[in-house]
Amino acid sequence: MKTIKIGKYIIGKPFQPFIIAEAGVNHNGRLDLALKLIDAAAAAGAHAVKFQTFKAEQVVIPDGKMASYQKKNTKQNVSQLKFLKKLELKESFYKTIIKHCQKRKIIFLSTPHGGIISANFLNSLNIPAFKIGSGDLTNLPLLSHISKFKKPIIISTGMANLKEVLEAHNTIIKTGNHKIIILHCTSNYPCPEKEVNLNAMITLMKKMDIPIGFSDHTTTDESSIIAVTLGACMIEKHFTLSRRLPGPDHVASLEPLELKNFISKIQNIKTILGSFKKEPTTDEIKIARLARKSLVTSTFIKKGEKISPANIEIKRPGTGLPPKYFHQLMGKKAKHNLKANILIRKNDFI
Repeated sequence: MKTIKIGKYIIGKPFQPFIIAEAGVNHNGRLDLALKLIDAAAAAGAHAVKFQTFKAEQVVIPDGKMASYQKKNTKQNVSQLKFLKKLELKESFYKTIIKHCQKRKIIFLSTPHGGIISANFLNSLNIPAFKIGSGDLTNLPLLSHISKFKKPIIISTGMANLKEVLEAHNTIIKTGNHKIIILHCTSNYPCPEKEVNLNAMITLMKKMDIPIGFSDHTTTDESSIIAVTLGACMIEKHFTLSRRLPGPDHVASLEPLELKNFISKIQNIKTILGSFKKEPTTDEIKIARLARKSLVTSTFIKKGEKISPANIEIKRPGTGLPPKYFHQLMGKKAKHNLKANILIRKNDFI
């Protein structure tokens, strides 16, 4: 698999996933909440924190309807334009937000949800990579435009079939930009486990020799843990300061302590998987001396007496002659008297 660099991090190394804490619109349009979300993401150990950049008029027509999950999660039914207007992050906030990310040593990312205008604005801020939401996977003009910035592009693939994913990938490749990361995901908030379909992520890995990750919209840890174990190089997870806050995505997000625990579990996967070598650990070598077994005398054996199943057996500890020599000893004679219940040595017989 190819690797791609974002900031100081190399994306694509096995079992070392780059973790994006998805703040999204969980700031509710407030700078103070946005800064607190950055603090929470940094404290939890995320590599990047991601927001959404847009003006509502750039996203939807005036009479566009809210998505079903938005209605369900907010108990509202207004135009999507009116709904999104409250979730805009003012352009005047960005310098403060980016500076705060730098202070907390976490990468700032944002999705150009408002299309080309948003993309140009973000590029003017010298962001290290672009994240494309699932809703813009088929927005090929936007993908083509962003790819010309020659920066890494992370693309979520919710609602898409394989043909559409490959079409998006090929659109970017044609511009000469090969720095692409694809995230498998399901566009449902929260996403029930029966809709996660991580096997589709494996299909993406087989079809494209690029870093593949997972954008997790479930409310649990299991899907991301399995995804990383299967080789996902990037994990994106929604988080919030509190699920009790008003807004469409809070209910499907982890709270700060949950995010910290989530990231800790993800980062521990590499430790648990270890190497591909099958060999005992240092502790096991010590334990083996006690837990494994050796050949021992079961009765007193006189000098010159022949060895048979009647006078030797197999018992702990494992510091004597290994049991694999049992049949080789049959019929041999004892060089000297041997007490019962002692470890047998090779030079005890002729």
